[in-house]
Amino acid sequence: MLTTDKAVIVEGKYDKIRLSNVIDAVIICTDGFHIFKDEDKRALIRHYAGHTGIIILTDSDAAGFKIRNHIKGFVQDASKVINVYIPDIYGKERRKAKPSKEGKLGVEGIDEKTLEQAFVRAGITGGEPRPHDIDKPLLFELGLTGRPDSSRRRAELLQRLGLPSLMTVNALMDVLGTVMSADELRQMMTEEQIQ
Repeated sequence: MLTTDKAVIVEGKYDKIRLSNVIDAVIICTDGFHIFKDEDKRALIRHYAGHTGIIILTDSDAAGFKIRNHIKGFVQDASKVINVYIPDIYGKERRKAKPSKEGKLGVEGIDEKTLEQAFVRAGITGGEPRPHDIDKPLLFELGLTGRPDSSRRRAELLQRLGLPSLMTVNALMDVLGTVMSADELRQMMTEEQIQ
């Protein structure tokens, strides 16, 4: 399995499920064209682009390229974006009644070996993943959960990090685990005096 600290952006939940067997990374779904209206999702993607970089993996059809170009447009810093492209393979995904408009398989329909080869072609060959040592007990210890003022403290932290305000505790935990260690979070909470 490949690993990366970069967030991988895909179109839908079935793409995410397929990809989770190929790469150990944060995987963010655009929910198709919903990304055009979802400012919180765009803010999350910009956050990852600024901190770790992002990998865009969309279907090889016109819709996939439209979504890819939209993401590249709002991220703005091309050096933070790695594009992974799947080959044009014609067929139909198992869960669908008929092939897509263009007749091409999407990410969910591509076999894992071909997906892995697409990442390798783009220069994603592995690397050491971050320790992911931020968990719910740590968030409790730091007063980010389980206390009367936890919501306010999380909101302050999200604002300081430039993250969407509506993130769930689990989403916050995942994001923090990819951009900092538990010790770095402890230090931030002390230095920033989020109390």
